[in-house]
Amino acid sequence: MCSMCPRRFRGVTLIELIVFIVIVGVAMAGLFAAFNTVTAASADPQVRKQVLAIAESLMEEVQLMPFTYCDPDDANAATASGTGGCAVAANNEDLVMGPEGAETRYSTTSRFDNVSDYHGFSMASGIQDIENNTISGLGSYSASIAITRAGTALGLAANEDALKISIQVTGPGSVSMTLDGYRTRYAPNALP
Repeated sequence: MCSMCPRRFRGVTLIELIVFIVIVGVAMAGLFAAFNTVTAASADPQVRKQVLAIAESLMEEVQLMPFTYCDPDDANAATASGTGGCAVAANNEDLVMGPEGAETRYSTTSRFDNVSDYHGFSMASGIQDIENNTISGLGSYSASIAITRAGTALGLAANEDALKISIQVTGPGSVSMTLDGYRTRYAPNALP
């Protein structure tokens, strides 16, 4: 009966179906092997996101600090319109990069109080909160901060009128990221 059927109405044979399944199976196995190799060699997306979150958090902390001609502890910090307006010459923030005296990020009495205080700051053995407690799950991350003068690079009259903040964070598997930001001087305005 089928020998009289036209050729176009015939289906595939069992052998043709098995050959098709074998060919597609081999192709899919090769595709999955290549995909596995690529994903195994790439950085863990969760680590990359965490590195970015740490860098952004530190950037926000630094950028929220005052940036005046004088140290914010100086009585003239809010009104000084130049370095000569500081009550104490040693408080001149244009000359001092890094913390003054005993200031630290973690002190309860003498904390960092200016953008430039963060120059050279690092967390080498885990990320700590403001009270110097290592944050759970972030013990294998590290961060460092560098502050440089960048006013002329931004087209400002004085190089001291803007600071470039560079934060480098490294996570597990040597996943590293550097986040750059800028802070311009707003003095002589009221301190936040």
